[in-house]
Amino acid sequence: MFLALRDLRVARGRFALIGAVVGMIAVLGVILSGLASGLADSGISALRALPVTHLAFDRSATGELFSRSTVTTDTARQWAGQPGVRKAEPLGQQLVHARLGGAGGKQLDLAVLGVRPGGFLAPSPLSGKPLGGSGDPNGVLVSEEIVKEGVRIGDHLTAGQAGTDLTVIGTVGRASFGHVGIVYAPLPLWQRLHYGLPGALPDAAAHQATAVALQLAPGADTTAIDHRLGTRTVDKAGTYAASPGYTAESSTMTLIRGFLYAISALVVGSFFTVWTIQRRHEIALLKAIGAATGYILRDALTQAAVVLLAATTAGTAVGLALGGAMNGSAPFSLQTDQVTLAAVLLIALGLAGAAVAIRRITKVQALSALGAER
Repeated sequence: MFLALRDLRVARGRFALIGAVVGMIAVLGVILSGLASGLADSGISALRALPVTHLAFDRSATGELFSRSTVTTDTARQWAGQPGVRKAEPLGQQLVHARLGGAGGKQLDLAVLGVRPGGFLAPSPLSGKPLGGSGDPNGVLVSEEIVKEGVRIGDHLTAGQAGTDLTVIGTVGRASFGHVGIVYAPLPLWQRLHYGLPGALPDAAAHQATAVALQLAPGADTTAIDHRLGTRTVDKAGTYAASPGYTAESSTMTLIRGFLYAISALVVGSFFTVWTIQRRHEIALLKAIGAATGYILRDALTQAAVVLLAATTAGTAVGLALGGAMNGSAPFSLQTDQVTLAAVLLIALGLAGAAVAIRRITKVQALSALGAER
């Protein structure tokens, strides 16, 4: 350890340089982790917030399940009577365009979730009245993302091709689907938006929903129930892939972070390779006076660990400060476990790269200190 500390003090310029590089990689790691979490929240936070264990879709629907699946309210009623099913309700999902205050007003995109007022899917409002609590059949709750667009309680939105009027009666917290803010609407109002034409709903459209939201007991035989009811049940986490763009975004961010960590291992390994070559004669001298190879290896690895730990800590702190400044202006969300994982991976992979480089120490011969190679 004495030699490691002495090198760090004497060659502080070189170690400051590699420390700065590792620190910048740590900053990038925090920023990418925050963006990955923020994009995931923006894509599926409404699905995460649903108090369900599974969703049952139309058996024939594939891929974009939320836009391709149609079930009936009768299917939801049959699901509620199956063994192992604690709760079952129809759930509607529809993306629509709307204008604030009618023609000429601000244009908005809305992700409308149709639920039964008073049912287990209906959210509790942070402000205003709950669904069905105002007596207005067109009353809706809007998420924080829509409030940021200037929508307030009491405002009217004109939605869809039929110009359906929506009255904002309350607000909920952050919730979005496919990067679009959520509107919670009574199921009959969602059916009118989904049908998209003015006038009375046809009888078939008045019983439609996108999926059946389920709370299942452990061990419920979903395969047998799906076979009987013509549905396809997906667990809650499995439905995230049906959110528009979620899988592609997650894969892209994971690939970028993977390359970043691979680059960090290569950078640290390259630095310690050059550093080991430059110290070749000093290492030979240490061996000539009796220092064991294991001792020199441990000393060099400790040196790498000190550099990585200090640089990663400083870079993570800078990344957290930059991420905090970005919050609100970009889909960015800092999660402790993700930031910690990024820092640990950077240190672990950096040490792995350094270990590969430092193994050259085992090949240094003590006789070279006495000029045996001349």
